[in-house]
Amino acid sequence: MRASLFFSAALAAYAVSGAVMAAEVEVKMLDKGAAGVMVFEPALVKVAPGDTVKFVPVSKGHNVEAIAGMLPEGVTPFTGKVNEAITVKFDKPGIYGFKCKPHYSMGMVGMVAVGVPVNQDQAKAMKHPGKAGQVFATLFANPMLASK
Repeated sequence: MRASLFFSAALAAYAVSGAVMAAEVEVKMLDKGAAGVMVFEPALVKVAPGDTVKFVPVSKGHNVEAIAGMLPEGVTPFTGKVNEAITVKFDKPGIYGFKCKPHYSMGMVGMVAVGVPVNQDQAKAMKHPGKAGQVFATLFANPMLASK
């Protein structure tokens, strides 16, 4: 009886610690950053399934929303309000493209890579307006995505 009680307590502690171990990454929405004007910083993050990303509007006039066609199959797109932070949990492996709707054509875009980027070819094939296509080309060339 005592051994099973100890085992149950240890199992409960393990379950709680597993939930706490999920990471949260912060992505800032900026008028000006290290990569230029109208940027997400960092523009590319790699997380494990179950991790969250908090998008924070450091500068006013920005939002974040998922780009249709740059999400793993079956994922519901997310949309944040202008000037409001939003935290998104990423459960399904793949590439998640995102944009600031008011500054999309200015290249204010980014990506979250979750686990193995299973939809990378589909996401890479997307066409984008203005400077957004150039930014995505740079992000897809990042060696961080090569480590599958």
